[in-house]
Amino acid sequence: MAIKKMILDLDTGIDDALALALAVEDPRVDLIGIIASYGNTLVETAAQNSLNLLHLLGADDVPVFVGEAHSSTTNHFDVMPISMAIHGDNGVGNIELPIAPRTVETKSGVQFLIDAAHEFGEHLIYLPTGPLTNLAAAIQIDPEIATLIGQTTLMGGALTVPGNVTPFTEANIHQDPEAADFAFTHQKNLTMVGLDVTLRTLMTKAHTQAWRELGTESGRLYANLMDYYIDAYDRLDIDHRGAALHDPLAVAVAIDPDYVQTIDLNTRVTYDQESGDYGRTIGDRERLNEPTTTKIAVDVDVERFVRDFQEFMLDVLK
Repeated sequence: MAIKKMILDLDTGIDDALALALAVEDPRVDLIGIIASYGNTLVETAAQNSLNLLHLLGADDVPVFVGEAHSSTTNHFDVMPISMAIHGDNGVGNIELPIAPRTVETKSGVQFLIDAAHEFGEHLIYLPTGPLTNLAAAIQIDPEIATLIGQTTLMGGALTVPGNVTPFTEANIHQDPEAADFAFTHQKNLTMVGLDVTLRTLMTKAHTQAWRELGTESGRLYANLMDYYIDAYDRLDIDHRGAALHDPLAVAVAIDPDYVQTIDLNTRVTYDQESGDYGRTIGDRERLNEPTTTKIAVDVDVERFVRDFQEFMLDVLK
């Protein structure tokens, strides 16, 4: 069976850094590029963080492209204070990473996605861990890619649990609900890995201590990154037991769907700012009887995933 090609669309913060490590090293996928997005940090910072992390992991051959810098309905983006509190001012826990010896590609991230969809089709996995602005922009330019991309697995949304920005809204969806709604109603073969499952997958300082004890630079830096994240979760009363593996779980599910249980549900995102549920991911009443294009993860094998992820990180960072 042919190895799937993967594109990561990252607003590169701390859990994005873990997702990147998984995608770089897992032999079941070929990471062909990263698109930088805004969200946890500014798009330019996200791009540089991705370059630096790839360099740290010995993957300077993976190109990095710059995507949209702000939502589809604005002309500017400011990082939310809560994002800086969780991910640090630089998106990577205020850790100084070794600077990559290269720069971003000149082609736009949106065009890269369009070109890859046409080149790889059903063999392409597209995985956004931030807002869906780049995907919506690509579909609007070239509607054919909505059916060309083999699998879109996103980290975002909340169906059965409260949001983490408002009682209804998850952070990635909150950045651009209009684009998210467009993506959910146009993109085929889409899987939502949201707070319903990611909040259950916790990493602790016992895990990161094992990374640090490897005695490598990558082990030390990744442990420092994740410890910052765990401390933020504790300090902000998000979870005192550890920090959630949001983005890594999405990558793992894209590679091995058996980590989660899903339901088929055509989905919308509300974007009426006058309503009380702005940015809510919810079933589409108008498409209840139509063939479904979206799967929503509602349960996860926590023990298996956390165990497998820890074993993987110990191998990557050694």
